[in-house]
Amino acid sequence: MASTTDPSTKPFSVLFVCLGNICRSPAAEGVFTDLIKKKGLDSKFKIDSAGTINYHEGNDSDPRMRAAAKKRGIAITSISRPIRPSDFKDFDLILAMDEQNKADILGALERWIHREPLPADAAEKVRLMCSYCKKHDETEVPDPYYGGAQGFEKVVHEKDFSGKLRQANGDLDALVVSQASGLTISSFVTRYPAIDKSERDVPVSR
Repeated sequence: MASTTDPSTKPFSVLFVCLGNICRSPAAEGVFTDLIKKKGLDSKFKIDSAGTINYHEGNDSDPRMRAAAKKRGIAITSISRPIRPSDFKDFDLILAMDEQNKADILGALERWIHREPLPADAAEKVRLMCSYCKKHDETEVPDPYYGGAQGFEKVVHEKDFSGKLRQANGDLDALVVSQASGLTISSFVTRYPAIDKSERDVPVSR
């Protein structure tokens, strides 16, 4: 029997993070989960979402976001929770919705790393989700919380992994290959770097 710690059998884990974990990150989790299920890759991934604050902890996601996702046949069932130190151990990739989220995640890491042992490559795991968006020029996922239904529609649209969100030079295959070949997160970000929006048409070497 293969060891549960064998990197070739361990699911590749992705954590999506926004501010309150009731709008953007639950939508990303729902869309990505829906995609991997349709591709029959459930066993190859571990997907979750979290927030940088605990204000909404224990709450369902925003009903407007659930409604926007439901129109596309996607169920959002996550319960809000804040990011925690163990996430840096449990997840291979932590995708922030905007620059402030990313800064807050790294700030939390800076505080926690002095209190408990965390992976040496923890900071490398934190990336902007839109740095992997190959088909549009958005650099951040807009927060629709204080807007109308149209804002929630836009967020779900931007998280359409089948069209908008694609891993550099490899769509979902980048993640599949990374976990299947037992790459570390350092190897992953080197092999599948984030896209430089100023050099969008330049092929990314592997």
